[in-house]
Amino acid sequence: MRILITGPMGYVGPVLTRHLRKALPSAELIGFDSGYFAHNLTAAATLPETRLDRLHFGDIRRFPAELLDGVDAVVHLAAISNDPMGTEFESVTEAINERASIALARMAAERGVKNFVFASSCSIYGAAEGGPRREGDPLNPLTAYARSKVAMENALRSHNAGNMTVTCLRFATACGMSDRLRLDLVLNDFVANALASKEISVLSDGSPWRPLIDVSDMARAIEWAISRCADNGGDVLLVNVGSTNGNYQVKELAEVVAAELPGTKVSINRDAPPDKRSYQVDFSLFAKLAPSHVPATPIAQSVRNLCTGLATMNFSDRDFRDSALMRLRTLKGHIANERLTADLFWQ
Repeated sequence: MRILITGPMGYVGPVLTRHLRKALPSAELIGFDSGYFAHNLTAAATLPETRLDRLHFGDIRRFPAELLDGVDAVVHLAAISNDPMGTEFESVTEAINERASIALARMAAERGVKNFVFASSCSIYGAAEGGPRREGDPLNPLTAYARSKVAMENALRSHNAGNMTVTCLRFATACGMSDRLRLDLVLNDFVANALASKEISVLSDGSPWRPLIDVSDMARAIEWAISRCADNGGDVLLVNVGSTNGNYQVKELAEVVAAELPGTKVSINRDAPPDKRSYQVDFSLFAKLAPSHVPATPIAQSVRNLCTGLATMNFSDRDFRDSALMRLRTLKGHIANERLTADLFWQ
């Protein structure tokens, strides 16, 4: 099996390639990445991309179609990957997450790719009251990032994919340790705060709901989707990926971290305006379709793994929100040093 992974040099990619190398040892793994975050290694003993058979550098907006020749499955991770970056680079988010991604899927179908796996997001539910959201419930994307995920899903549903089986994995909010750790994710941020200052500052009133999933469980879900047959979910499947017991209010997440790190003080900004991004999610469809690939890592274990990884890094930076561990800071640093243009092309 030949698998092409876009964006393998991000947060999810190193964990995914490690998992696939073990789960599918005979597979040929090919990577395609812009390299924005290639240098942001965290507690990595080796370069994670040594697990790939080949790695191509390039911009997804200029993807060379010939790389798809002979490819059995595409895992599309490449994206402007969170709300702050989407707000700062809204037009680029549309260009990469939407237009270039749709073009990639069409090229894949034309080149005979059997399975196309798209990393979507539960953030598309936005402000969602009335209980956990199911796949058929209305969407309410509140950010450029979430809107781009909806646009890609809609294109995949409407486009005639021929014989290509398409799986849109609507992931819960990612968390956990990686060889390219991000601290601009809620649980990771809380752990870093607790380790650096013995305090967790919840910037909202703590009431919003978020579903969480460890990055290792994201990798397991992708492995399932790579070989999914159309008779298990249909030609184009949109499915929430996470676990029912992974739905937490933000203040509950802070309490989980504090319980794992005794002596941590939790402060909540009860005067903060309500965060409209609040949603619980129903993951029963994924459990039905992929019972052997449901998330297996409890949040407390994700916290412990983060603590171990950050300790290996000798992490103690109270100002980490101004560091390269925040993806937006990395991009702004590239631009400030004239390595990237304002629309995120390499100079």
